[in-house]
Amino acid sequence: MSGKKVSVIVSYGVNQEGKLALSRKVVWPTLRTIPNDTHGSLMVDFELESMPTLWINGVRSVNERPITFQFNGLLHIRSLADNGVIIERTLFPSVSSRSVWEKIVLTNPSDQTVSIQINANLSRKSVKGVAGIYFIEVSHDAANEYLLGPLASCQLSVRISARHLQEQDQIMDVRQEEEQRIDFVRLMNQNLRLETPDGVLNQMFAFAKLRAAESIFETKSGPMHGPGGGRYYAAIWTNDQIEYAGPFFPYLGYAFGNEATHNALRLYTAFMGPDYQPIPSSIIAEGSDIWEGAGDRGDAAMYAYGAALFALASGDMDIAIELWPAIVWCLNYCEKQKNKDGVIASDSDELEGRFPSGSANLSTSCLAYAAYVYGSRLACELGEEAIAKQYVSSAQDLYEAIERYFGARVEGFDTYRYYDGNDLLRSWICSPLVMGIEVRKPGTIAALLSPRLWSEDGLVTQAGDTTFWDRSTLYALRGLFVVGATEEAISYLLSYSRRRLLGNHVPYAVEAYPEGNQRHLSAESALYGRVITEGIFGIQPKGLSSFICKPRLPEAWDHMALRSVHVCGRELDVIVNRQGGRIELIVSDKDGFIKFEGEMGTAFEVKG
Repeated sequence: MSGKKVSVIVSYGVNQEGKLALSRKVVWPTLRTIPNDTHGSLMVDFELESMPTLWINGVRSVNERPITFQFNGLLHIRSLADNGVIIERTLFPSVSSRSVWEKIVLTNPSDQTVSIQINANLSRKSVKGVAGIYFIEVSHDAANEYLLGPLASCQLSVRISARHLQEQDQIMDVRQEEEQRIDFVRLMNQNLRLETPDGVLNQMFAFAKLRAAESIFETKSGPMHGPGGGRYYAAIWTNDQIEYAGPFFPYLGYAFGNEATHNALRLYTAFMGPDYQPIPSSIIAEGSDIWEGAGDRGDAAMYAYGAALFALASGDMDIAIELWPAIVWCLNYCEKQKNKDGVIASDSDELEGRFPSGSANLSTSCLAYAAYVYGSRLACELGEEAIAKQYVSSAQDLYEAIERYFGARVEGFDTYRYYDGNDLLRSWICSPLVMGIEVRKPGTIAALLSPRLWSEDGLVTQAGDTTFWDRSTLYALRGLFVVGATEEAISYLLSYSRRRLLGNHVPYAVEAYPEGNQRHLSAESALYGRVITEGIFGIQPKGLSSFICKPRLPEAWDHMALRSVHVCGRELDVIVNRQGGRIELIVSDKDGFIKFEGEMGTAFEVKG
């Protein structure tokens, strides 16, 4: 869970003795540590034993046994302690301060008066960081003693906070802090609401919106969307922020998310020089440094793709005009990176050398292809007709080069090799499907869903390995919907969603395993959201004021809807109904509605 100045990873459960297991890793992204590198955020672990201690009738409470856990954007834990006292904990981050809160309500269900006491009021330690000394404090507002009569309750709050030595502590109200968090969660639930017959899918999507949007931090270089996971804060990447999350925020209608994407795109322009050196993979430490340890990962293709999609979906001419030179620069860079076979060369890919990618990989060329497609649409909106025509031609050339260079028979499937010399199936063979390239659709779908690649956790990165990264699974699920493999896609999406929402590591999409042990990185949740918006509903911007909707209604459903969709400068409801063997699309706003009808798989154009 995150606010604009703090993040907390809560691990909770029941230990072998049936007692509450509860720990928190609290991260302060802008309190920078030494060395001030990618991972240089102040982080502190707080186990249950390190928090203020509860005493019941003079005896330390060490026998708290959970009854229920509930998560709705705030974590609620209801437990039974000694003497039958009921403890209700609510954990959440502050929306706007460097604080993590725990509201505790204690209830005496017995017919005897119970004494409740809490130990020392303040725990403080200090550490040295980049900007000087930081104080880390655990405090509470409990009275010296509560005497609870039968059925009586009391409430107290515990606050974990950090600040610079020269900053004054703030007086804060836990009720106001809780209400602000509830308001934020309510906003995420109101915008971009999914309605389907499957409750798990609806809830997983709701949580994905929350996780994607909450992980944005106020830094000295402006708002920065951060992956999180106890590792990645106050920094931006061309894949996580620009390629993955950035294109999702316009649909969500979350102004701070759009501002963070706009800021990330702006920060990268400082590295787009006339000599076409590669842009860095990451801008770190609140914008004060860079990381480019994996060389050129295809970052320009990632940027051009994400920036063009973001500009179009935003429907804002001023944003389009501002971003246009950077998009042109990145596509010029891609042209300069073409090898003799016409595909885009790069040093690595988003996996940064963890698996081989050759001198030119499939992902980079597919991203560049899509960037040309969306770039041509944006050029038309800006009156750049010659460039639009050029980009259409470049997209076609790259489309053909991808087939010539990467098209191959791998492990018996007519699909793609990931790079020259690759003879094992790779998860990112899904990339052409996502971008609408259907030349090898049957063989690629068969390969993706074969036991060689698909596991109980989605796609493994490479056939024969057990490593998985959710990002490629989420791309693949989107791609299956894009090319019309709806029944296969919905079956695997529902299975994946149940595992992530209701399994033993919940409730979000994860980064990877074994690396990071399934960190709940934020951009993966944005990718989950895009499975719905761009996959199931088939929404993609055609211009600044028009979009295409190509819904994929599963056979078992008669209805689905996305409410409060923000696209191309408008707020809309998108409703899909089954009409016999056909579909009905209703697009409505405050001024009325437009109704479309067509065969399954029809691409409807919605104009502003």
